[in-house]
Amino acid sequence: MTSTAGASLASEAIRVYRRYAVELVEALTFCPYAKGARVAGQTREIVLEGDGPSDAEVLAAVEAIGADEAIEIGLLLLPRVYIERQELGRWVEVLRKAHAAAHGGKPILAIEGFHPDAAPDLGDAERLTPFVRRTPDPTLQLSRLSTLVSVRRGTPAGTGFIDPTTMDLEALLEARTQAPLHERIADANLLTVWRLGPEDVERVMLDILRDRDRSYARIDPTIPPRAPG
Repeated sequence: MTSTAGASLASEAIRVYRRYAVELVEALTFCPYAKGARVAGQTREIVLEGDGPSDAEVLAAVEAIGADEAIEIGLLLLPRVYIERQELGRWVEVLRKAHAAAHGGKPILAIEGFHPDAAPDLGDAERLTPFVRRTPDPTLQLSRLSTLVSVRRGTPAGTGFIDPTTMDLEALLEARTQAPLHERIADANLLTVWRLGPEDVERVMLDILRDRDRSYARIDPTIPPRAPG
């Protein structure tokens, strides 16, 4: 693959990821802080083009994000990586441990794995999370922990539960006074998908996947598609 084609793939990987970020995450407020970080220039996307980047390569990119304190959210995009969602989760655990070890057991970044293959499960907020994180390509989200701590400071402890069959705004607001921040965000996402209908949300996701497939095929026809069918 020529350097020009590699640059084109990287550019397109970022473009289709940003469709996901803007049209889904920001438009539906899946993460209430994503737009602010992007607009402020505190988000950085890095494309790793290999079909099997080593842990060392990925960790080098993780540390580069961690070293730049102007970055609050880093995204490592993996357009050539084909990996099962469960395997991605296991890999993320390996990377978390290695990153923590590199900092004496005190990591500076939270690492989460996002995957393009996840069906909507409205059983509860946690089970819906993989669907909300349905990126065009496997993606590692790196969030600066010092920022997360600042955001969460003063958040009351405890857990909350919202029954999706009886959800309403009053129930959500009540849960917000009881649950930690990440649970409140997950509950809000469940409410959003429930009200819009998972079919409408998935329609946007599939359009992004098909956009990705058409774009990548023009650059390198050997890249397999991700959109079903």
